[in-house]
Amino acid sequence: MVQGALHKDALKGKTIVVTGGGTGLGKAMSTYFSSLGANLVITSRKIENLQKTAGEITTETGNPVLPIACDIRNTEEIEQVLKAAEEAFGQVDSLVNNAAGNFISPTERLSSNAFSTVIDIVLKGTVNCTLTFGKNWIAKKQKASVLNIVTTYAFTGSGYVVPSAVAKAGVATLTKSLAVEWGKYGIRHNAIAPGPFPTKGAWDRLLPGDLLEKFDFKNRVPLKRVGEHQELANLAALLVSDYTGFINGEIITIDGGEWLQGAGQFNGLDAIPTEMWDTIEKTIRKSNEK
Repeated sequence: MVQGALHKDALKGKTIVVTGGGTGLGKAMSTYFSSLGANLVITSRKIENLQKTAGEITTETGNPVLPIACDIRNTEEIEQVLKAAEEAFGQVDSLVNNAAGNFISPTERLSSNAFSTVIDIVLKGTVNCTLTFGKNWIAKKQKASVLNIVTTYAFTGSGYVVPSAVAKAGVATLTKSLAVEWGKYGIRHNAIAPGPFPTKGAWDRLLPGDLLEKFDFKNRVPLKRVGEHQELANLAALLVSDYTGFINGEIITIDGGEWLQGAGQFNGLDAIPTEMWDTIEKTIRKSNEK
């Protein structure tokens, strides 16, 4: 089991907002930030998940966690998150744009609405959060950092996840562009491009039934394993800490060498016959209805 990489007070006194912080990789990062002494604000659309996660993290670390329901497509809700965070903790030091949405599907099967939904959450949602927090920091002349979670196919492209690939590529460009433009304000922008880090709920929805076993991502990784959540949390904590104050505009890949061995994480889904996609879509719809 991978251990935490930083000393226990590495983020003490810092306030970090994590979108999509209630589950999956967002929860893993949030838990580790809190264990390092950070004040934490976690957001997503489902307050029940957030409250459960906040209670679990505080019980484990003893540090405060503020859960706030927020749809990042709505700027007014983001402004409320910022206001509540500042009221609770004084200021926000880092924003982690982790919230995402995805469909695994042949592109021709997607409606324009489905395509737009992913763009609205992943790209426009990230822009909305970055502008809301960034304008506040600039007005207050406060140094801060933004960490965006992208993906390796943001720079290689990939079939069957085209809306996500397009949106994440936009976020990658946003990261590099604002690193230059906002550097003069002391606001750093960096990103992490994870490879396969299984999260039970997300992967079960994306690859239902026996598909997850059939398309075992370990076989695409030179290290012949998938990532552990703590490994990504270690990297995220380092990038929002003061130890990396001169790292700006970087997109750091953590994928065991996967994209070097075979670009386009989901291109192998060419092997799925057309009729099987009907079954997959039905399974995903049932899963989303639960």
